[in-house]
Amino acid sequence: MTSFSMGRYIPYDTFVHRLDPRTKILALVLFMIAIFMGQATYAMSFLVEGVILVIAIALYSYSRMKVKVLLRSILSMWFMILFLLIVYMFTPRDASTSHLAFELWGVKVYWEAFLDTARIVLRLILMVMFSLVLTATTRPLDLTDALEWYLTPFKLIGFPTHIFAMMLSLALRFIPTIMDDVDRIMKAQTSRGVDYQKGSLISKIKAMVSLIVPLFVQSFVRSDELANAMESRGYDPNGKRTRYRKLSFHLSDLIAVLLTGAFAALVMYVSIVGFDPFLAWGGLATW
Repeated sequence: MTSFSMGRYIPYDTFVHRLDPRTKILALVLFMIAIFMGQATYAMSFLVEGVILVIAIALYSYSRMKVKVLLRSILSMWFMILFLLIVYMFTPRDASTSHLAFELWGVKVYWEAFLDTARIVLRLILMVMFSLVLTATTRPLDLTDALEWYLTPFKLIGFPTHIFAMMLSLALRFIPTIMDDVDRIMKAQTSRGVDYQKGSLISKIKAMVSLIVPLFVQSFVRSDELANAMESRGYDPNGKRTRYRKLSFHLSDLIAVLLTGAFAALVMYVSIVGFDPFLAWGGLATW
């Protein structure tokens, strides 16, 4: 469970850390749009997502994040990857436009099943990488201020933007803390003879109960302590608030927004018009 690193801020002084949090949130949204834009063929889809992967690796490395953190986060998704593969393997397909790989128990399995799984897995990896970069290079309070800034128009209809932004910030902040609690409780219960790996389904369910109950108790205790701490410091969600740090755009933020926006617009254009240079190659035209 300690492999889950979402929400952990890593204090470094890099170009990505110095960017305005509003810039990073907007860049994340634009990259997510580019990631999930469909392309004409598998070849073009993997080409576009490969370019995005290069950008993600560059940002991840420049943010001075450890590779093992990313690898642990990806390996923790093994069940989802296996589930996707099974679903795509047994999804009916048009035999005239698909490529047969083999037959399994009388069911025809096509190469497109593996390509679809690989594409979804690549998209998940990209989502994890960009999300890790955002949370690792942005302070939780700065992230709250940026979210509240984006929600400012909703104040016109009476929406409590500050409360909503604070809830999101606290959720991101305490996700790694809860994961640490899970790991600590599992180790404590394992030392008392609880086995989470072996045994029947009933025994595993009972073992999970020994994990969930103390985890809920600890979470409620922590939330109560947090509420008391905020109240003792005079926090009023309905009161008028001021900020010690003021968010401000710089030239680097403008350049980052323009480059990210131009790249997302290019990907959207390629997707909408169906542009694909691989169609000129006979071997890749059907993929």
